[in-house]
Amino acid sequence: MKAVILAAGRGKRLSPWTDNRPKCMVEFAGKPLLVRQMAVLKAMDVSDITIVTGYRADEIENLGVRTIHNPRWSETNMVATLMCAAEVIDGRDDVLIAYADIVYESRVLGVIASSEASLSTAVDRGWRKLWEARGGDLLEKAETMKFDKDGYIIELGKKPKSLDDIEGQYIGLTKVSAGFCAEFVDRYQRLDPNRRYDGAALPNMYMTSYLQHLIECGVRLKAALVDHGWIEIDTVEDLSMYGEMLNTGALQRLYDPGR
Repeated sequence: MKAVILAAGRGKRLSPWTDNRPKCMVEFAGKPLLVRQMAVLKAMDVSDITIVTGYRADEIENLGVRTIHNPRWSETNMVATLMCAAEVIDGRDDVLIAYADIVYESRVLGVIASSEASLSTAVDRGWRKLWEARGGDLLEKAETMKFDKDGYIIELGKKPKSLDDIEGQYIGLTKVSAGFCAEFVDRYQRLDPNRRYDGAALPNMYMTSYLQHLIECGVRLKAALVDHGWIEIDTVEDLSMYGEMLNTGALQRLYDPGR
């Protein structure tokens, strides 16, 4: 299995920490988020890593791993960034697609790596404890996640009407099997550029919107279920809160940086 990490974004909500570095190079628990994620990948024998860069690409290029630059990083979103690395999704190996602003324990990677489905994505069943720690209205921040009886996802990324619409939390860690790689790329390339997808133009399509599109085309998306073991750092408030939780020992019940 090889990995493609999406690291093009600036992360304005993490300013001033991102004034001179990309979001993924902000430090948490003594290491940049991206460095921490790469360490988990390498520990699990995922050494073929490609990082798609954008803002302050030089900060990532100094890490000494393969990079592909998204020259339109400031005007595109996750899927367009991913497709800058379409040559890597070549069907020779399974491909793990990861957001660069998440960190996770090795057990989370192990669960999705062991999935035998053509397409799978990590889903946290214990999402409520994480979101409650972040504070605020759960329905305002969370997105839908619904399964069928066999554990395949039938809906994700929509605005929930009630907590019953949220059976888990999308993490930002998706695996495409070698045999599905060609179709995964081809279906994106055949999308109508004049349509809007969940309100966004094609260059700004969200990853959850593309996954939902695939579901609606008959592709089965398997939920790789975990309980905790990850966090996303999206804002200055997240960084401060998780830092405080780490210092008190409260964070380790949700995510342990040492694992």
